[in-house]
Parts: sequence; structure tokens; C-alpha cells
Amino acid sequence: MRIFYGVQGTGNGHITRARVMAKELFQAGIEVDFQFTGREFDKYFDMQVFNGYQLRHGLTFSVEKGEVSYFKTLLTAKPISFVKDVNKLNLKDYDIVISDFEPVTAWAAKTHGVPVLGIGHQYAFRHDIPRKGGDPIAEMVMKYFAPVTKGVGLHWHHFGQPILPPIIELHDKPKTVNDKKIIVYLPFEDTHTVITHLMPFTNFEFHIYTPDVVETRCEHIFCNPLSRKGFQDDLLDAAGVISNAGFELLSEALQMGKKILVKPLHAQMEQISNAAALHQLGYGHTMNDLETKAIDHWLHTAHAVQINYPNTAKLLVEWMQKGMPDMDVDAIQNIWSQVDVVHVR
Repeated sequence: MRIFYGVQGTGNGHITRARVMAKELFQAGIEVDFQFTGREFDKYFDMQVFNGYQLRHGLTFSVEKGEVSYFKTLLTAKPISFVKDVNKLNLKDYDIVISDFEPVTAWAAKTHGVPVLGIGHQYAFRHDIPRKGGDPIAEMVMKYFAPVTKGVGLHWHHFGQPILPPIIELHDKPKTVNDKKIIVYLPFEDTHTVITHLMPFTNFEFHIYTPDVVETRCEHIFCNPLSRKGFQDDLLDAAGVISNAGFELLSEALQMGKKILVKPLHAQMEQISNAAALHQLGYGHTMNDLETKAIDHWLHTAHAVQINYPNTAKLLVEWMQKGMPDMDVDAIQNIWSQVDVVHVR
């Protein structure tokens, strides 16, 4: 079996999910060619697991001060380059074409009449799940950014819909947890502003991971460059996570039993909906803007939830090997029956 797998690289969540899928696909002896788009080529890191990969510019969203800017997104788009990439991509020799919300792969498949399978959180929005912050532009983006023939949606809960649990790397429980250690991942916020909001809480230690590393001058605040291994090592024994409302990191935090505080990107329907789902499920706390008062309340009162998810990546690989039959209600219910939710502290 040979697979072409396109991955949106604007944020790290899609790449993190692809890393987990890559391990299962290669372990099953499947040949996979990965393509990544959506960020500058020199901004990719820790990519060894993919055994080589293609890069194209694709399309990306511009973010300013924690808010998606559709106007700047249009200004920075390269439509001619995008059309050329779509037309040049030859998918005819592959048994399966997959897009994790990656537009070049999706549109190349659509243009050339090749069926494409969508795997990712965005495809859950085809179903009746918590939605908030929608507008006509956001709905168009969700529908047309990376169109697929069949979509496998992922979420933290099924909401009575035919969707699957998250694709995450399954970690062992840490032997000890530092109740004062907090991981901060707010890559779309101004790092200086983030530090300002954390400065009053000297009884805690904050480990910030950011593309914009700055000097903190605070003994309880550590500012680190983006690093998959460094982040995972710090996350393992941390008590909680402060982040934007991206899907993949929050999935890992839930699986590891970390308390969660999110600040969703403004004008980003997916993240606003994720925050609404966290609140509805009781899995985490939210704040609309960076607020010292909200952080204070969360640090001193929030409790964590631990969710034991199955190995969804392995289940999907086995499903592909069987020819991707339609998933019936019983099969999906059987997968969700393996999920265990525990309020840990």
C-alpha cells in the first residue's frame, strides 16, 4: 500500500498528529510520502519521524495579537503559486490520498478526480458538535479550504455523532507531578504581554514555549524556543497548561491529566468552538482575553481531568488496510467505550 499524506503546517497541532500517524503507518509496513504546507520552510523542526518529506508554500492564516486577520491572510496569499502547486502534484500512483486540512493535496485530488480522505479535527465540524464564533467567512474556510471526499472527524467526546477520539501519542503516567509547574504555549500572542500577566505569581514556575524567545528577568518564568522533546519533557510533570484553544495540545493535556486554561484566537471559529466544548464538557477553563485575574482564579481553584483515550491512529491504520469500509454505529460505539474519564484532583 502506498499513501500520499498532506499536512497543514501553520500550527504545530496538525504536525503532531501526523507524527503519531507516521509511526503507526511505518510500523504497519506502509509506504508514505508526506507533504507539508503553510509555514516558512526553515520553521519546521523535529521532523525526523517522517523519513523525508515534501514542502510547498500552500496557504496559511495570518495572526496578529491573538486574532486571525482575514485581510492580511488575503494580502499574503500566493494564489498563482498555489495553483501551480496543485496542478503539479501527481497523485495517480497512490492507493490512498489523505489530507489533514492541507489544501494543496485536497485541491489537487479534487482537480484530478482522485478520492481524498480527510483525517483531522476540522472534519468533526461536518457534524452536530459544539460550535461558536461562526460567521460566513469562517464557514466558507471550513468547507472549501481543504475539501475531501470522506472525512474522519476527531474530538474529545462523541456528542452522539460518528466521530472518533483524538490521535495522540499515548504517555505513561508521570511518577511525580509538580503542582507549581505550568506549561505556557501561546505562540500567536505577544510574548512580552504573556510574561507581564504571569509576573505576579511568584509561587508558581512557568515554562513558556514560543517562536519569539525573549529575556524574562523573572526567576519563576522560563522562556524556551519551540522544541518537541523539550516541550514533552516539561509537560510530563507539569500540573497544568495555559494555551490557545488548538485541538492537539489540549488532547495530550487531557490524556496526561493536566488542568487546562485556554485563550482562543479571536475570529477563529475552530478555536472558539473548542473553548466552548471544553466548558460544556467540564474539561477546562477559558478566558476570552489574556487576563491576570482569570489566570489567578485558575491557578488556585482549577481541577484536572484525565481521559484515557485508545490508540486511534492504530485503529485507523487497520481500517485503511481493510479497505476503509463504512464505519457503522456499533464500531464507533465500541471505540468510545474504551474511553475513561477521571477527575484526578
